[in-house]
Amino acid sequence: MDTNLQTRESLPRVWLRTAKEKGNQVGLMDSGTASLSYAKLLTATLAFSQRLNPILQNQQNIGILLPPTAGGVIANFAALILGKTVVNLNYTSSLEIVKSCMKRAEIRTVLSSQRFFEKLEARGMDLSPLREQVDILYLEDVKNEISKARLAFTMFQVKLFPLSLLHSLYCKETKADDVAVILFSSGSEGMPKGIQLTHFNILSNVKQAHYLLDPQDDDVMLSSLPLFHAFGLTVTTFLPLLAGIPMVCQPDPTDAKVVGNLISQHNVSILCGTSTFLRMYTRHPKVLPEMFESLRLVIAGAERVHAEVRHGFKEKFQKEIYEGYGATEMSPVISCNLPHSRLRSLTAKEGQKIGSVGMPLPETLVKIVNPETLEDLPVGEAGLILITGPQLMKGYLNDEAKTQEVLIEKAGRRWYKSGDKGKIDEDGFVTIIDRYSRFAKLGGEMISLTAIEEQISQIIHESDVEITATSIPDSSKGEKIVLLIAGNMEIETIQEHIFQSGMNPLTKPKQYLKVEEIPKLGSGKKDFAGIKSLAIGLLEKARLPE
Repeated sequence: MDTNLQTRESLPRVWLRTAKEKGNQVGLMDSGTASLSYAKLLTATLAFSQRLNPILQNQQNIGILLPPTAGGVIANFAALILGKTVVNLNYTSSLEIVKSCMKRAEIRTVLSSQRFFEKLEARGMDLSPLREQVDILYLEDVKNEISKARLAFTMFQVKLFPLSLLHSLYCKETKADDVAVILFSSGSEGMPKGIQLTHFNILSNVKQAHYLLDPQDDDVMLSSLPLFHAFGLTVTTFLPLLAGIPMVCQPDPTDAKVVGNLISQHNVSILCGTSTFLRMYTRHPKVLPEMFESLRLVIAGAERVHAEVRHGFKEKFQKEIYEGYGATEMSPVISCNLPHSRLRSLTAKEGQKIGSVGMPLPETLVKIVNPETLEDLPVGEAGLILITGPQLMKGYLNDEAKTQEVLIEKAGRRWYKSGDKGKIDEDGFVTIIDRYSRFAKLGGEMISLTAIEEQISQIIHESDVEITATSIPDSSKGEKIVLLIAGNMEIETIQEHIFQSGMNPLTKPKQYLKVEEIPKLGSGKKDFAGIKSLAIGLLEKARLPE
């Protein structure tokens, strides 16, 4: 285990130590700027923090509206060094949701980039209402106010001063249990919740994920997942910075061609993504198999990896996808499959079971309980997933009732009620069946929408077609299944395939809708609330017959 990753310290102190030790080694490669050594990155971060200090006085929660870039890294650590709590805002959400999140977090200042603001506005976002609510501070303006002499002196300090002196000069004393990060949940099922993660939570999960990855001396990690998503902030930003793994930043994970070129150019060995993004890379004609030759580990999280994505990726790139499981409330990583060579215990028979999300990380415990009584269920029986570990959040921002609803005391520990239905087999592998909120009640039975999607995907067996199922109110049976289809297969063809398959009539969709694309969140996950709204809106507009 990397001795840098001490969980009872603060994020800035661990970052200072890593940057001091790595010195002139390249730490960050950005598609928009030159490569930065750890020393240069630390110098910029300290200089920015000094310039920001008088501006951010008497403010605790600092908004950040930036993609995964050098600027995003500097903004986050400059604020953390000042003892602030960073709130990376979701720039793919509606303006109303962004404003609501800022208000709930009592944000008065947002750190951003003029160039990035212009890109967002070019996409049709009117950001002027944000300026009415908070002060927008552009990193370009801050940089212009830092003299070359100041940068040179800071570099001198970074290279010659001991860690303890650097820390005392620049860092506000921060305790491990102080809130470091507030992340708003994806909002895939409703209004986002503010999740408070402490320095201890983040560093614990970084240490756990570090063990999982077992970094090699020549490893390079792609950092393309958004900073407003826990997977992107903890695993592909904080982890490489704190563990000393060189990172390649790419602000847009959906730009498959650029992602492929960066992986090839920098010999990236660790790629983390969602099933949606991995599917894009597989389908893109200009992402060639040889571009991914350097990859040692491909880890997927945030959403279920469908069979066609796994098979297509393996067929094109000759690489396995190792699926994991997480929740923002758990900082986020809970479990993950591994290559057989990276087994966590001598008693484990294998590192990966296809269809599962792997075994829990070290120091993480998972229980399956009855969702009503919370009593433990036998091995192999499906029920509500409870999780505990050092990465468990402090609680929801200004919402004690919701916090008490999802955090319970059991066997002397705090446990998180995940809302997921799953099971654990005799070898300790966790399998997710579905979100409890993604079950439809049909004919008195609870039917998994994910199971319906998987069955239909196997029936039509067409990788260029993306489907998703949702349930909406039905006057006769309470609920009915609606299937949304994006791709080049006609509704009639899909209906014929399903008719001939012998699929259980109870689980067959009652209506089919052709859409240009399936609604997604910025993290790549399906937007289930948006999917349901889209289906209801289209049906009301067209008044389609059953």
